[in-house]
Amino acid sequence: MSSQDDEPEYRVVALVLISVIVLAVGLALGIGIHKSRGSAPAAAAAVAAPAAAPVAASSDDASVVVENGVVKFYFASGKADLAAGALDALGEAIAAAKAGKKLVISGFHDATGDPAFNAELAKQRAMAVRAALVGAGVAEAGVELKKPEQTMGTGNNAEARRVEVAIAP
Repeated sequence: MSSQDDEPEYRVVALVLISVIVLAVGLALGIGIHKSRGSAPAAAAAVAAPAAAPVAASSDDASVVVENGVVKFYFASGKADLAAGALDALGEAIAAAKAGKKLVISGFHDATGDPAFNAELAKQRAMAVRAALVGAGVAEAGVELKKPEQTMGTGNNAEARRVEVAIAP
């Protein structure tokens, strides 16, 4: 008879444990989705970007710097993923574009590997930067993709794999 009396208590405990597990899994999934989407809405609201110190890319990691008003995105070898803080660095350019200025995006590649693949990868990188700008509220007509005459970037390979965003005069 005592086993029948304990059954409702076990059900309550089991229900509470299942609820806690479901909440924990939901929270983990929500955080994962939030991180995979980035913080575009919050960064898009930023009007001015903090001045980033010009630092030459020296590793195989993605990075972004602002140098003399030009935002330079450096990419890992074979990848087109933007570095963390990309939208923050674009703050001044985004504000200028929303004020009617045109932004010019140019993609460069390094000297390693197949030249045709590198040219396509440089284009994909430029398109990724363009997509970030459009996602931050810049009108598509305010962004110009410009293939540079010399697509092979200067400097070491890490510095050569870059996309530059400049505010047109």
